[in-house]
Amino acid sequence: MEKHINLLGGLYIAFSIMGIFAGAVVFAVFVGSGLISGDTDAIAITSTVGTIIAVFLFIFALPELIGGIGLLKKKSWSRILVLVLGFLNLIKIPVGTALGIYTIWVLMKDETEKLFVKK
Repeated sequence: MEKHINLLGGLYIAFSIMGIFAGAVVFAVFVGSGLISGDTDAIAITSTVGTIIAVFLFIFALPELIGGIGLLKKKSWSRILVLVLGFLNLIKIPVGTALGIYTIWVLMKDETEKLFVKK
């Protein structure tokens, strides 16, 4: 199960990086499109909307990054955090669902739970 935990930690870090990248792209596209238009109202609106969407994407990516790093370091709190994230990922069809199922399968095993006992 140790290999599965390491793989799961890597997957959560990778998904987090993709979320951060998506936030940066959304921000750049929205702000850039406003700047291209040259209209001050459009710049203000697209900058605000782009910033809000990007911040939400960053906020949702942060727990995945923290949980993935915690899994790799075998921190006891990371198992619970990533289990919660795994259940939330079930609604992100299709890739998130697969990640959520894999997360629940790996982290609910008795042998996995023993690896995360507080020391």
